[in-house]
Amino acid sequence: MEKRIGFLSFGHWQPIPGSQVRSGRDALVQSIELAEAAEELGVDGAYVRVHHFARQLASPFPLLAAMAARTSRIELGTGVIDMRYENPLYMAEEAAAADLISGGRLQLGVSRGSPETALRGSEAFGYVPGPDSSDADLARQKTGLFLAAIAGAPVVDADPRMAGGAAGKLAVQPQSPGLVDRIWWGSGTRATGEWTAQQGMNLMSSTLLVEDTGVPFDELQAEQIARFRAVWAEAGWQREPRVSVSRSVVPIVSDLDRQYFGHERSSSDQVGLLEGVRSRFGKSYAAEPDVLAEQLAKDAAVREADTLLITVPNMLGVEYNARLLENVVRYVAPAIGWVHPDQRG
Repeated sequence: MEKRIGFLSFGHWQPIPGSQVRSGRDALVQSIELAEAAEELGVDGAYVRVHHFARQLASPFPLLAAMAARTSRIELGTGVIDMRYENPLYMAEEAAAADLISGGRLQLGVSRGSPETALRGSEAFGYVPGPDSSDADLARQKTGLFLAAIAGAPVVDADPRMAGGAAGKLAVQPQSPGLVDRIWWGSGTRATGEWTAQQGMNLMSSTLLVEDTGVPFDELQAEQIARFRAVWAEAGWQREPRVSVSRSVVPIVSDLDRQYFGHERSSSDQVGLLEGVRSRFGKSYAAEPDVLAEQLAKDAAVREADTLLITVPNMLGVEYNARLLENVVRYVAPAIGWVHPDQRG
């Protein structure tokens, strides 16, 4: 299995001491600059989180298009877009436009979304679940319409007055061929992993799982991935699916690294209640490169996934995070089977 490595930025910005990202403009411009630096290092992907009503990145498509215009090879993606907030047909137009600008490099993670600071935030955007529907139902319904739209399905009746009396249906334009195969679902349970496979979407295993069976986080993720692949095979899809997991990985190679992360070292899993559900969070990895390489090589989910997304401390700035990614590529990535793009067959 060919391994890919990308970075995942939450896009935080705060005008506080020590922050190199003090405004919304800083967060956007530095995301573009980090994508450029990552591409130069041979990193495979540049991914951004999407959060609303927070000092974080919120509107992904202008950013993805700008990243695309300044790069040529690196994959550009989201992890994840909360579909409850989206107009699926307008999103289909934006996604296709950004993908065409990129030359077909978009890898879009979507989902029901994660816990947020806003109370019923998507309702403020004008999207309210029906009387017998949940937030998850709303997100899935919108995702179905979005997938149909980017696949070219007709979604609206043509106006005969504008078509010489001819009747018919129209698809969203523009279309970007192949984009429908590059949509990922952010899954937080084993059951939703199986549902993702049934829909023909790639699997973006969540940074936390909203279930706990008592086994370590990486093993629970590995089971989710195995179930996803089994259902994918049963569904008879003709292509191979993609699977990603995210990890916080900090090789400690300098005094500055020790100052920022030396006290953390590699942590243990965390278990707690999230929205009333017992959940398991994965641990962070912070250690000397040889130790990190050994630890990641033993991570069951990292072994099973084809893509590892490194969550970066974006508020430390582009220079620090580019150096962090360089150290990951140089010292850690080969231990999980990653090969520099220039050396791939």
